[in-house]
Amino acid sequence: MKLTRIAVLGGGPGGLYAARLLKLSHPDADVIVYEQSSPETTFGFGVGLASRTQRNLRDADSASLDEIVEVSWPHEMSMQVNGHVARISHGELLAIARTDLLAVLQKHARHAGVELRFGERRGVADVDADLVIAADGINSSARQDFAAEFRPHIDTGDGLYLWCGTDFALPRAVFTPVTTEHGTFVAHAYPYASDRSTFLIETDETTWRNAGFDVTTDQTAPQDSDEKSLKYLQDAFVEALDGHPLIGNRTRWMRFRTVSCERWHTGNVVLLGDSAHTAHYSIGSGTKLAMEDAIALDRAIASSATLAEALDTYERVRRPDVEYLQEIAERSELWWESFPERADLPVDQLMLAYMTRAGKVSVEHFLESAPDVARRGLGSFAGVSAEEVPGANGIEAWVLGQPLDHHGRHFASRRAQPTLRDVEGTEVVDVRMASAWSSDADDFVADPPKCRALWLTGDDDRAAVLTRLDLAERLTRATDALVVVEAPHSNLADLVAGLVSARTHLVSLTTATSG
Repeated sequence: MKLTRIAVLGGGPGGLYAARLLKLSHPDADVIVYEQSSPETTFGFGVGLASRTQRNLRDADSASLDEIVEVSWPHEMSMQVNGHVARISHGELLAIARTDLLAVLQKHARHAGVELRFGERRGVADVDADLVIAADGINSSARQDFAAEFRPHIDTGDGLYLWCGTDFALPRAVFTPVTTEHGTFVAHAYPYASDRSTFLIETDETTWRNAGFDVTTDQTAPQDSDEKSLKYLQDAFVEALDGHPLIGNRTRWMRFRTVSCERWHTGNVVLLGDSAHTAHYSIGSGTKLAMEDAIALDRAIASSATLAEALDTYERVRRPDVEYLQEIAERSELWWESFPERADLPVDQLMLAYMTRAGKVSVEHFLESAPDVARRGLGSFAGVSAEEVPGANGIEAWVLGQPLDHHGRHFASRRAQPTLRDVEGTEVVDVRMASAWSSDADDFVADPPKCRALWLTGDDDRAAVLTRLDLAERLTRATDALVVVEAPHSNLADLVAGLVSARTHLVSLTTATSG
């Protein structure tokens, strides 16, 4: 396939990276990036790059990745709650200033022969090209202009968050809650330079209103930062900040918007990055998704005979990965929105709950990668010392074999006996909910059946099982009933994670059915 002219709308990381890759693949083509802002203009602070993302970028273009790594800042991860800290030493976590990332990508795009036009806002109708890549962000004009073709859906979260920064490098990334007279705020913070760290702070709507931030949000102009909120949060997180200030950059309270589209391309126009999809910041950055989109698009074009075939291939190959990440991100978003409810767990067990919150990481895998924290967390679950916890091999059987005492009843293991399902006092509930935090779930948790045991059953697919575990966690905190989650043996890893994270008391393993 011969492409003579490629137009990229948007000069963010995804657009710049796509432009470079496509120019390298099509050296005779004119590749032009149109960016409405100036080269140095950007919003936000640091961008995180996990090890898998780094591997993907290295496979696609090692030269740009090498320079990105050179100006990035490595860090470890930690969780700090009530003065107790759990630390994980991955050794492969990096963060980079968004300005530095853009500078590297601009440089490498130019070296490849891409033309960068800053201060020029262009729409699809304004460019003449064989291929138009709409990398114009979450408020994409291209997506809006072709809404009938792309059929976008935008879901808005209940929680509120704001991005800010500070003028020193934290010793490591940290998740930490602070409770004030108005409610609880949770910080997601990490260093990205020798003198800079990102601070993302989130809270629930009740706390936000109690603190008066609904008023300050209305009073903050789009080009300004909410200085009253920043000062309040600077005082609230004074310990984590070590006395340093919070810095704004058009910082204001927002609700996360999850974008999805039924189609990503129409004619010669294709969406890339946030214009096509978003995933909650707690599971992966939009930058990661956009740059990996660029890799998939370049490979699809290289392997196809026509543009139509290439865009079909791009969407067919890339969509499952994006939708899988969006599903995980939605569970992670809901977990963080309800974080204060489980902050009473011992910090190592809470870290274990965090790592397994969305079904992406198993207890076995976490025990292999971070044995010290995992063993302490598992010890807290079982009420034993960390030294008594075995290695990853056999950990699932060990978890299932732990006894439970619950309101005067003793259970020899965490596997519910089938007879418990049918005894008087047990209520069997067929869970049919899209989310454990939906309105019908709220109603059920507010007024559950009066019984000694709640046995949660339902469909065998994994999403349904994870939803049952999430609902079970809410019920264990809202009632005195013993909570049992039933699921096929194929979901053993998820059930084990649910047990050690205090999402359920007992589990019942069944044979999968088609129902």
